[in-house]
Amino acid sequence: MLKNLFYISCLLLFTHCKDAKKESVPETTVANEIVDATWESVVASDESKPVERHEAAFIRVGTKFYLLGGRSIRPVSIYDTKLKTWSLGAKPPIEMHHFQPVVFDNKIYCISAMTGGWPKETPTTHVYIYDPATDVWSKGDEIPEERRRGSTGNVLQNGKIYIACGIKNGHIGDHKNWMDSYDPITGKWEVLADAPRARDHFQAVLADGKIVAAAGRNTGINTEDPFGGTIAEVDVYDIASNTWKTLPNNIPTKRAGNATIYYNGDVIVVGGESTTQEKAHAEVEALNLETNEWRTLASLLEGRHGSGLLEYEGAIYIASGCGNRGGEPELFTMEKYSN
Repeated sequence: MLKNLFYISCLLLFTHCKDAKKESVPETTVANEIVDATWESVVASDESKPVERHEAAFIRVGTKFYLLGGRSIRPVSIYDTKLKTWSLGAKPPIEMHHFQPVVFDNKIYCISAMTGGWPKETPTTHVYIYDPATDVWSKGDEIPEERRRGSTGNVLQNGKIYIACGIKNGHIGDHKNWMDSYDPITGKWEVLADAPRARDHFQAVLADGKIVAAAGRNTGINTEDPFGGTIAEVDVYDIASNTWKTLPNNIPTKRAGNATIYYNGDVIVVGGESTTQEKAHAEVEALNLETNEWRTLASLLEGRHGSGLLEYEGAIYIASGCGNRGGEPELFTMEKYSN
C-alpha cells in the first residue's frame, strides 16, 4: 500500500514539474511573417493569355480577376479562377492608364486616370465604371476641374473613395500632394489635408483606418531623366483625424510604377522602375506598420512595372506590366505568391 502511494506521489510530482516547465517556456509566435513564400508562374489551363498591357490596373471581383486599361484602348482581360482561363471583355470608352482601381458595389471604379500619349497625357475628366456582371462600361460623375490629376493612389473606406497625390501634366510636371474623397453614391467630392509631399506613379493601401503612400516619384522633376525623382519617404494618412505623418524608415529600394498591397499585416511593395537599372525591378519589400521595419521577400520571377496586385485565397497575384524601364516589352504573364 505504502509502495503504491509513493509511486502515485512521484507520478503526480513528475507531471506537475513537466507542466510547469511547459508553461515557463514562452510560445513562439511569428507575427506578420510570410514563411517560405515564393513566386510561381500561373499558366491558364487552355493556354489562353491576357492582352499585353502596362500602366494598367489589376483587380479582383468575386472569383474573377480583371486587367483593365493601359496604353491605347484595349479590351478587358478576365481570368476565371475556377476554369483557370482568360477571356476578353468590353473595351473602355476612352484610353485610360496610370490609375489604381477600386471595387464598390461589385463594380470597378476608375478614377483620376490619365489619357493620351506620352509625355503630355491629361487627367480624365470623369469617373469611369466597369460592371463585370454585364461587361458594360459607363461614364460616371465629373471630377471637379480644379482637382483633376492622374497617377494617384486610391483606396475605399466606409463607402468613400480616397484619392491621394498624383500629377497634372502627364510626365512633365505639376505634381500634387492633394488628398480628396469621393462618395460614389452622392457624387460629393471633398478636399482633405495635403500630404507632406507630392508623389505619382505609386499605389496607396488601406491599413487599419490609415492610408499608406510608399514609393513613387515626382515625374519630370529631373528634366534630364524622366525616370528620376523617386521618393524614399513613406507617408501615412489617418482618415479619422484627417492628418498625415511620415514614418521613420524609408523604403529600401526607391522605385516608381510599383504595385502595392496590404497583406498579412504588412504593406507589400512589388516591382517598379528607376534610374538604377534598365530592367524593371523584381524586388519585393514588406513594411511592418507596428515596428516600422522593412524586410526583403522573395523577388518576382520577372521584374515588371505598371501593373497591380490582388489577393485571392491567401495568395497574391500580379499580371501584365512592362519588363523594362519605359514602355517595352509589355507582358502577358501572371505570377502567384504563396506559401
